[in-house]
Amino acid sequence: MGEPGPGFEARPPSGPSAHGVPDTECDGWSTPRFTLRFASVRGAKHRYYRQPRQDAARAAVHEPTGSVVFAVADGVSSASHAEVGAAEVCRTVVRRMLELLTRQPGPVDLREVAQHAAARLWELARGEAGGREPGPGEVTGRYATTLVLGVAYSGPAGSTVDIGRIGDSGAWLLDLADGTYQALFETKTGADVLVVSNEVRPLPQVPDPLPSAAVHPVPGQALLIGTDGFGDPLGDGDGQVGALFAGHLGAPEPPSPPWLAHLLDFSRATFDDDRTLLVLWPRTAAVEP
Repeated sequence: MGEPGPGFEARPPSGPSAHGVPDTECDGWSTPRFTLRFASVRGAKHRYYRQPRQDAARAAVHEPTGSVVFAVADGVSSASHAEVGAAEVCRTVVRRMLELLTRQPGPVDLREVAQHAAARLWELARGEAGGREPGPGEVTGRYATTLVLGVAYSGPAGSTVDIGRIGDSGAWLLDLADGTYQALFETKTGADVLVVSNEVRPLPQVPDPLPSAAVHPVPGQALLIGTDGFGDPLGDGDGQVGALFAGHLGAPEPPSPPWLAHLLDFSRATFDDDRTLLVLWPRTAAVEP
């Protein structure tokens, strides 16, 4: 993609939890209302320095209502167990949203879900400390992670997706006809940004109010949720990266999960972070796939 990064064979990750984190993972399926794909790939920097992938993603369908829940996380590189924090937060968030939808099929309180995930990080740190109550710095120093979480609902009037964010991962609405991207949260790399900041306020911190967005995607649009490993090279979406993904995501059929992972694993100089992308397409008819 443009000027490529250096070519080399990936090295195996090392560390106590590295064996549980594959270099690449992907998933995808369709419900009567939505088609979903996600992929997460280890970045060139982590492949070279034998570090595990610190991004994670999870998604599930709530069978009684047909709602789709999802979570995307990017473990903060300075955290010693970033890959554990990201993966555990995604699992916790998806499980909690499914529980809440079962209790009450109405809108999910995303801030409550984020607080539940933060409590899980405290629990992990407490276990590492042998039951001693850890300080905030210990939890952050071990498990800090960004998070984008959301629920996609469908009804007679169409689809609604509620999204919440902590940290600098992002969300975009892609118009498949003209290939334009609408950022749903403030970005680091937009045309109006004069100085790029890498400062992140991640979980276990939960802001009040939680930054959130509600969108109503229709056929001909796709909702994208991605870590900054995708968002930074995407920028405003008007370059080569934006064109590549708009072309493939706007094809007559959504790409297969392995093909999405292949696309996400593009090589471009200076962009060597882990990359995770989750894509949700509203379907045109409520027919079983």
